[in-house]
Amino acid sequence: MQRLLFSAFLCFCSIFTHAININTKNIQIIRDKWGVPHIYGKTDEEVAYGLAWATAEDDFKSMQENFLTSRCRLAEVKGKDGAIMDFLCAVLGARATVNKLYDQSFSPKFKTLLSAYVSAVNKYAQLHPDKVWIKDAFPVTEKDVIVGYTVGLALMTNVPFAIMKITDGTIEHPSISTPHGSNGFAVNGNKTKDGNTYLGINSHQPLEGPYSWYEAHLHSDEGWNILGATFPGGVTIFHGANKNLGWAHTISFADHDDIYKLTMHPTQKLTYQFDGKWLKLKQHKIRMWVKLFWIIKIPVTKSYYESVYGPVLEKNGTFYALRFQSAFDIRGAEQWYHMNKATNFTTFQNALKEMALPGLNIIYADKDNNIMYIDNGQFPKKNKQFDWWHVVPGNTSATLWKANDYYPYDSLAKVINPKCGYVFNNNNTPFNCTSKEDNIDRNTHPLKNFYFAYNDNRALRTGYLFGQSNKISYDEFKAIKYDQTFMKPAYNYAMENIEDVLHLDTIKYPQIKEGIKVLKKWNRNADVNNKQAAMVALITHYVIAKLVEEGNFPAARVKIKEWFLVKCVEDAQQHLLKHFGKLEIPLGDLQHLVRGKKEIPIGGVPDVNATMWIKKHKNGLYKAEAGETYIELVQFTKDGPIIESISPYGTSNVEGSKHFDDQMDLFAQKKCKKMSMDYDEILKEKEHIYHPN
Repeated sequence: MQRLLFSAFLCFCSIFTHAININTKNIQIIRDKWGVPHIYGKTDEEVAYGLAWATAEDDFKSMQENFLTSRCRLAEVKGKDGAIMDFLCAVLGARATVNKLYDQSFSPKFKTLLSAYVSAVNKYAQLHPDKVWIKDAFPVTEKDVIVGYTVGLALMTNVPFAIMKITDGTIEHPSISTPHGSNGFAVNGNKTKDGNTYLGINSHQPLEGPYSWYEAHLHSDEGWNILGATFPGGVTIFHGANKNLGWAHTISFADHDDIYKLTMHPTQKLTYQFDGKWLKLKQHKIRMWVKLFWIIKIPVTKSYYESVYGPVLEKNGTFYALRFQSAFDIRGAEQWYHMNKATNFTTFQNALKEMALPGLNIIYADKDNNIMYIDNGQFPKKNKQFDWWHVVPGNTSATLWKANDYYPYDSLAKVINPKCGYVFNNNNTPFNCTSKEDNIDRNTHPLKNFYFAYNDNRALRTGYLFGQSNKISYDEFKAIKYDQTFMKPAYNYAMENIEDVLHLDTIKYPQIKEGIKVLKKWNRNADVNNKQAAMVALITHYVIAKLVEEGNFPAARVKIKEWFLVKCVEDAQQHLLKHFGKLEIPLGDLQHLVRGKKEIPIGGVPDVNATMWIKKHKNGLYKAEAGETYIELVQFTKDGPIIESISPYGTSNVEGSKHFDDQMDLFAQKKCKKMSMDYDEILKEKEHIYHPN
């Protein structure tokens, strides 16, 4: 009876919420031998329906995480961790922003696309009630999807780190915010031995969860034809390639969010000063039911506030306001749709000129030998009298930049078709994205104040490798992407003086004499078989944990005191001896790629191109948590694109599926699987063809 009532409820809501009819017989989902869905439909709406259906089949859990966060209800399932996301969504005001802007932000075509997508999600939930976590959280609506985008884009511009630093009391620390890392590379015929153009898509994300990558191929008779990756809950491909062009994303290292310290009234509660007047903070409360055990949920109420600047949080009697671009613009989802359907360099740039993404680097390549690096972000016009990288005064309109008043497209940092034939970004400054001769001049650039002249090991190493030879082969291009070596002197964005670890004095620190000897032997490589890299991985892990604890991470140019470096070496030495009986072991003996019962040795440490972040696993072992995820490599040839890709686990997140872990071995071996967008080729290796129910 309960199942029937739930199904009836969903059907009722679908009729009145989503005014769109989809004939699922027009939708064909072809699963290739890796389980990757190739989704065909007559219309874009049918393809969107098919994408939602296929994603639900493979990872309904992660989809629900996104949708429940949109409803501020993830705590009911995920407990404390879910409560953090619920509170984040509430503080960001994502729901209110979407409710306010939805009607005027999207074209009628894109609205029907969204309706088709949520119709599939709700239909899947109706037919699989046993997989639904919270029944009254359905039906999902179009606005739920866009709220998910709004939260995701805030995450990509580091707003959560600002909130974290406020709530833990470290907001006044002079640290520099930067993401964990992603890579994007493009080379054209000026640089390649075969004259083809190459594109490397290599975003670094969590390996699992709502912000892990999901691979799909979308094809409609209306010109939508692209293979790439999206997040569970995404209605388009976020980065990938069609038959004409492709692009990679990396998160922009720029000033995309601002923090204000409010001047509060000495006696009147929740009253702050603004331009000589006293204004009242608007108080909001979020009530969450936080899961503790299987059926026990406790109510938790948290307060936050709102000012003329934006949301406000309080810590120890001090009030801080936040201001960020995704609070004023929700059009990013449709810009991605137009990028998906671009057919050449001109139409792709037209999509970028919509300026709807708050802060994402793009590395572009196409069949016509064009390459480009651009920071396609929103940069508000700010008062240059203030230091926007740190906390600014929250008592004056002089710091209140205008919403949607951004620098125009022509002002953005970009390099198009440099003479050297290559562009790249590794979350570093845009003023190092190609050869020295072709780089953007920071001194004259109109947006220079939005950036530090910041590089990381990945950027320095990538630039060095591309500059080593006149022409490169495709194999050499792949070798750069999979490189796991530190420059000399070693540099890591988590700690400026990682090189100091390699030069500690054995006489001064006899307790770690043997550990120091191991470090001095290290060749700066983090390959899976490197026998000194295990100690380096542990030391880096300990350092980053300390920086997080102190509120200095993500950060750059943090000088780690020598005594703490010594302690990290001591702890690493102790760990290796306790669990492995020796200090020199292959890195892959320490850290594994883990899914279910399958474990495979994996290489990589933070800030090498083939990066891996780890967390404690069992019996002294660590497991991969983030870093290398979905990889797509494209060669644009005269006969069309040649594509290969790989995911860290498999297409499916359903334990027991043959595609739950079938890509793990290739991934660990730095190999890829061949992919195709050609219908006949796909049919040759089909596993299953069907229509969504």
